[in-house]
Amino acid sequence: MVKPLTFKGDKPKKRKVRTTDSENPTPKTRKTTEAADEDTNPEDQSWVSADAASDIAGPVVLVLPSDDPTCIASDANGQVFASKLENLVEGDPSTAEPHDVRQVWVASRVAGTEGFSFKGHHGKYLTSDSHGLLSATASAVSHYESFLAIPSPEVSGTFSLQTHGGDAESFLCIKENSKAAAGVEIRGDASTISFETTMRVRMQAKFKPRIRASKESKAYEKISKKELEGIVGRGLDEDEVRKLRRGRKEGNFHEVLLDVKVKGKHDKFA
Repeated sequence: MVKPLTFKGDKPKKRKVRTTDSENPTPKTRKTTEAADEDTNPEDQSWVSADAASDIAGPVVLVLPSDDPTCIASDANGQVFASKLENLVEGDPSTAEPHDVRQVWVASRVAGTEGFSFKGHHGKYLTSDSHGLLSATASAVSHYESFLAIPSPEVSGTFSLQTHGGDAESFLCIKENSKAAAGVEIRGDASTISFETTMRVRMQAKFKPRIRASKESKAYEKISKKELEGIVGRGLDEDEVRKLRRGRKEGNFHEVLLDVKVKGKHDKFA
């Protein structure tokens, strides 16, 4: 489930955790503690760049290749426009973070395809029609709301978004237009990949597969002494607990577990 977005300057909410036994917390206490850790973990709130199309998931910011950093945004009526980015480090678009919920889209893989849909803050999907005009008024996903992310051959970490799920020979692009918002017009009718079609996809770190896998691995390594004793079937000394925890971390938990169980049987009949 996608949680409410937070922006720079927002103070993380902390949950009170009561426990009388830090060594052997109850399941309820462990869940509460993990939830508090998740809320206060800065990695969960940070934004990173998608390096590959397979990274794209969850809340994203579609950063445009404009001179002044902008991104694709939509108002509540579904009008798509270029929105100026304010949260950057020294003006570098590769560090961009949103400051307005209108700049954020929720990326999802379109079932059975390699394409992505982008759902706006108002619950409607980004659309490129047959004339290359963009809007965000669709309530459901069709091939007009599907975009294929093609990695740029020249600039790593950037993509060209091909319209109609890759079925059309057209790409999202920008064009200078003094009458448009931020002086940039966004269209979906570029016939070839070029600098004007090259975009960065900024995403929340916790949705990036490699970071998520790392977090899941760390969560797996955390286990209480009481849980280990339940697995082994007897009381454990501190040295055995350390060995078992190290085994979970290094990937040979079952081998260490067998050794500990065998040692327990030998001690029992000694």
